[in-house]
Amino acid sequence: MGRERIAIYVLDASYEVHGNEPVVLIWGITEDGRRVLLRDKRFRPYFYALLDPSIHGKEDAVLSSIKQLTRPRSPITSVELLEKRFFGKPARVAKIVTVLPESVREYRELVKKLPGVKDVLEADIRFAMRYLIDNAVYPCSWHVFEVEDAGTSPMYVVDRIYDIVSVGERLDRVTPPDMRVMAFDIEVYNPRGAPKASRDPVIIVAVRTSDGRIEQFLAEGRDDRPAIRRFVEFVQSFDPDVIVGYNSNSFDWPYLLERCRYLGIRLEVGRRRGAEPRQSVYGHISVPGRLNVDLYDFAEEMPEVKVKSLDEVAEFLGVMKKSERTNIPWYEIYRYWDDEKLRPKLLAYSRDDVEATYRIAEKLLPFGIQLSAITGVPLDQVMAASVGFRLEWYLIRAAFSYNELVPNRVERPYEPYRGAIVLEPKKGVHENVAVLDFSAMYPSIMMKYNIGPDTIVRDPSECGEAGCYQAPEVGYLFRKEPPGFFKKVLETLVSARKRIKEQMKGLDPRSPEYRVLDERQKALKVLANAAYGYMGWTGARWYCRECAEAVTAWGRETIRRAIELARSLGLTVIYGDTDSLFVKYDPEKVRKFIELVEKELGLEIKIDKVYKRVFFTEAKKRYVGLTESGYIDVVGFEAVRGDWAEIAKEMQEKVAEIVLKTMDPKKAVEFVRKELQRIREEVEKGTAPIEKFVIWKTLSKPLKDYEVEAPHVVAAKYLMKMGYQVEVGDKIGYVIVKGSGKVSERARPYIAVSVKDIDLDYYIDHQIVPAVLRILEYFGITEKQIKTVGKARRTLFDYGKK
Repeated sequence: MGRERIAIYVLDASYEVHGNEPVVLIWGITEDGRRVLLRDKRFRPYFYALLDPSIHGKEDAVLSSIKQLTRPRSPITSVELLEKRFFGKPARVAKIVTVLPESVREYRELVKKLPGVKDVLEADIRFAMRYLIDNAVYPCSWHVFEVEDAGTSPMYVVDRIYDIVSVGERLDRVTPPDMRVMAFDIEVYNPRGAPKASRDPVIIVAVRTSDGRIEQFLAEGRDDRPAIRRFVEFVQSFDPDVIVGYNSNSFDWPYLLERCRYLGIRLEVGRRRGAEPRQSVYGHISVPGRLNVDLYDFAEEMPEVKVKSLDEVAEFLGVMKKSERTNIPWYEIYRYWDDEKLRPKLLAYSRDDVEATYRIAEKLLPFGIQLSAITGVPLDQVMAASVGFRLEWYLIRAAFSYNELVPNRVERPYEPYRGAIVLEPKKGVHENVAVLDFSAMYPSIMMKYNIGPDTIVRDPSECGEAGCYQAPEVGYLFRKEPPGFFKKVLETLVSARKRIKEQMKGLDPRSPEYRVLDERQKALKVLANAAYGYMGWTGARWYCRECAEAVTAWGRETIRRAIELARSLGLTVIYGDTDSLFVKYDPEKVRKFIELVEKELGLEIKIDKVYKRVFFTEAKKRYVGLTESGYIDVVGFEAVRGDWAEIAKEMQEKVAEIVLKTMDPKKAVEFVRKELQRIREEVEKGTAPIEKFVIWKTLSKPLKDYEVEAPHVVAAKYLMKMGYQVEVGDKIGYVIVKGSGKVSERARPYIAVSVKDIDLDYYIDHQIVPAVLRILEYFGITEKQIKTVGKARRTLFDYGKK
């Protein structure tokens, strides 16, 4: 059979054991659009035994005792002595190779106990990831493979199977092929609140495909077998490369899998016959041969969106307005299914859900694809993994290329350390304020001072001729030479980002190449910025609290020195936070300041935005700014916190906008009075949307462990009485209703009451008025003035002059 070289866009990698041999499977797409499976039968699992330096010259005895541990089921096929580096220092290791990946765990424990073995390393790196790392293969990238044609097989749903002879180079081609993408969403019959798969049928499965189709598979009454079977058939015929859902890893997939087990149906939706989706790493559901992406994982990283519901995220991303889509309260879905007249609205709601899911994917997948291509973590896992894990996989690949050993993950207690500097703001209203941001301050500090767990020096005598950098305040020492592991990694990330930004300059911003490169530079920025926080994360393999502490110490010194430079030029500094300075905007002085910072501090600083007006209270991290384009930034007030009702947030934002745009607090007071009157009338009529009054609070522990009956706990207990399941981590939405007794006793789940039941006086006194007073009281406005007709004649500038 002839050999050929083919270029493949790698989707995912997994492995199977055939007979008694592991076979690596690489799922991909060829240049001519064929879906293929590449098999590699040559690769074997291994790990390292770190040898104690005290046995120098007696390594053969240790290697021999390792070989004697071999077991017939998965023999140790080789033990090799190698020179590596561990935390930058030379280390001697035994590389132990076996046959079955699952045997590594067993051998690790046995080898660890041998005399002369200091530790075992890299025994917890998953086999398929080990293959990708060792062969420099990256998912969501084009690679060349030398292969032999192996035809087709009834076991796999692909156009062709190839056996890998050798792994070639990665191609410098960033644009992905045309991938088939399918969004899906299920609606479940729920007359008792939280549905149970053993009892409640799936009434609608909706799909939206990249070729523009929307299909809905409906249950026949309460019989959902036809709907699920037709969904499975559709997936098999459309054959998607990527399946997207919203909260699908936590709800849709587990529910479908459990429901199918109950009904005796196989949910065979992958490219491997007989295999069903299953839970894998980071809680994601793995679908063989396809990339299953839960878009909720992306939403988790959007701090601007407080309630991460599908409709909120769709509106935030500008793909579908809440006011323009069909909305049904989730707890009434069963009623809309049972009533023939209401069912068309439920179908429209389901269509809007799956359309919104697909459109969110169009916005977010390009970033996920680039993050996958850079970190080497497959697309279906990369967003489910935390930022720390994403960076760690990138570091593991870098370690392999530098001949560095990967440290083990160790359980550690959290150790706090001092953070960034935050100045006391100059309170009041300021006009024409520039916000100056240091570009990648913490990565720049790490590179400049060679900070990392392999460069920290505990004994000053070890600094050598090149000397050490000493961190201000904390005094930690870091070797100046040679460049440490983190410095090399960060230089690679930063220079790659600079190259990409240069490339982008010559491209049309509307072109696919520009958009792909833009997502890639964002992904590189996210990884570089994560490096400092990673070192202070107790779950990190390369954990180093002193390193993280040193970075923030240098950060504080940098901000202090920058402030001195700004003042030396006559710039008024209004506020400073972490890596930003707020200064009175004088274009010529700011230009000189930027040059001076680069020259004196060796760091880049640039104008992030200019506020037409900005208002500071006396509190740190709390301000409201009006940008030159008319946008209002609200930082640190109730408007950006999740535990305040929407009505209070909206009022506070509107008050901030009126105050900053008109310079007249009286107008804001008049607005609040009119709004309060309007809201009262709407609540009395029952036309006010109850969602505006919902307060959201997360259950942080089991209900029985709460000593104090907080409002969200009382509401959660009501939900349970109504038949709903309530678990730790759930967000409880409640409202305060009229009646006597403590406020907490009057908390009710918002789905259990009418808007007419709410205690509007509570919301006015404890939510709306306090929220707007946070801004207005600075200008001499009192609670009494808001609630009664009063005079507030002074202008905003009068208050700024106090």
